[in-house]
Amino acid sequence: MSGNSHYTPVPEPVEARLKHCADGKKCAMKTLFLNPPSFHGFDGGAGARYQARREIRSFWYPDWLAQAAALVEDSRLVDAPPDNLSFEDVARISEDFELTILYTSTPSFAGDVQIAELIKQHKPSMKIGFVGPHVTALPEESLQNARVLDFVVRKEFDYAVRDIAMGKKFAEVKGISWRDGDTIRHNQLPDLIQDLDALPSVLDVYKRDLTIDNYYNGYLLHPYLSLYTGRGCTHYCTFCLWPQTVSSHRFRTRSSDSVYREFAQAIDYFPQVKEFFINDDTFTANLPRAEEIAHSLKPLGITWAANAAADVPYETLKILKECGLRILVVGYESGSDIILRNIRKGVTTQMARKFTRDCKDLGIDVHGCFILGLPGETQQTIQQTIQYACEIDPDMIQVSIAAPYPGTRFYEQALANNWLSQNDLLNAKGIQECVLNYPGLSSADINASIDRFYRQFYMRARVLYRIGRKMMRDSHERQRRFREGKEFMQYLRTRRL
Repeated sequence: MSGNSHYTPVPEPVEARLKHCADGKKCAMKTLFLNPPSFHGFDGGAGARYQARREIRSFWYPDWLAQAAALVEDSRLVDAPPDNLSFEDVARISEDFELTILYTSTPSFAGDVQIAELIKQHKPSMKIGFVGPHVTALPEESLQNARVLDFVVRKEFDYAVRDIAMGKKFAEVKGISWRDGDTIRHNQLPDLIQDLDALPSVLDVYKRDLTIDNYYNGYLLHPYLSLYTGRGCTHYCTFCLWPQTVSSHRFRTRSSDSVYREFAQAIDYFPQVKEFFINDDTFTANLPRAEEIAHSLKPLGITWAANAAADVPYETLKILKECGLRILVVGYESGSDIILRNIRKGVTTQMARKFTRDCKDLGIDVHGCFILGLPGETQQTIQQTIQYACEIDPDMIQVSIAAPYPGTRFYEQALANNWLSQNDLLNAKGIQECVLNYPGLSSADINASIDRFYRQFYMRARVLYRIGRKMMRDSHERQRRFREGKEFMQYLRTRRL
């Protein structure tokens, strides 16, 4: 099996196989929402911003798939990687369903097509559609390269998938690209979803289909739970995938009352959860609204975390901290202001320095995210970024290689300037590979700098003391850090092989 399948779909209309309820109304097709198996420890789920194996075993919740599944009666969500399910496991599960919605990504697309082909072999009548940023950016190419697919959904897929499950003809479903015999048709896009409160909660899907204890994340307390309070991001970072493909640059939000009710219900459903993660692209994009949400969560007495830009003022940070915030995940990206301007970050290193000092003063932990290999990168800017990270000293860091995903401005720049050296964003073990060559800076140089970055940051006495102190105070933290430390060193060794 391969991504260039010659499979010929069975020409059976979707609505022909719909069941009928006792009252004569059409019922939804039995629908499987699938985050497919992949590399061991692959963190490329429907909530992940980077599709690759991470430094330690970690898994994001499939938030987007869960939201769509909540709209389809009697559906099931299968998150194969954290549940350790194989290709054959998933194919057997799929036999009980009539429609499979599979989340895909650029690095995993070829493997996902293989799974789709296996599912069709087990059940030839199955209808299969792919969703996610990759098929949003490349719908025509995706359908051409995967004859096993009946359709793909571009951008937000919640209501399109629901409509297909309810038997709506492909020609009438907004936002899909589909196979009409030998012709590929692209339907008009719908408007962005504005009323997020009208979407059902994902919690019943989580409770029914997911094993909460399987979701680890290196900087969040375990077990954690991930929820959205808004979609979209007002920042225009050239490399950032989701706002440029699926969620848009318009920040659309749920009401504070809706957020409060869902978090309160989550406490009741999952009393074992130690931390809640607000997985909005940038929770702090609207400061008054972030403060309002924080105030609404305060009576619940929960510990929570969120994504933020490094431009949040002290006064807002103070409110968030007083209302239960423990840690912020912050995209610093680079220590070079030239690179920050190149990628349209909208934040300067000086702004980020002040923000980080404010977080330290307030006792807010920071997980700092950095990217090596962005436009304008040189050996000098790499070392500048390493020194900058050591200077601002976030509590922990994550270093990624710049990935030019289709659908982003960064990808267009890479094509236009002949920066791409290869097409595979991952190696055979699922670890990020640099696909970029710049004048004076090769992909090998960028790959090698990841190890150097981590070692120079973490092998400092200050950091070792900080980690050791936390481990001494908490036996669970101690066990966890020993496990993560072992995984981290294995990851670095694997990168060098």
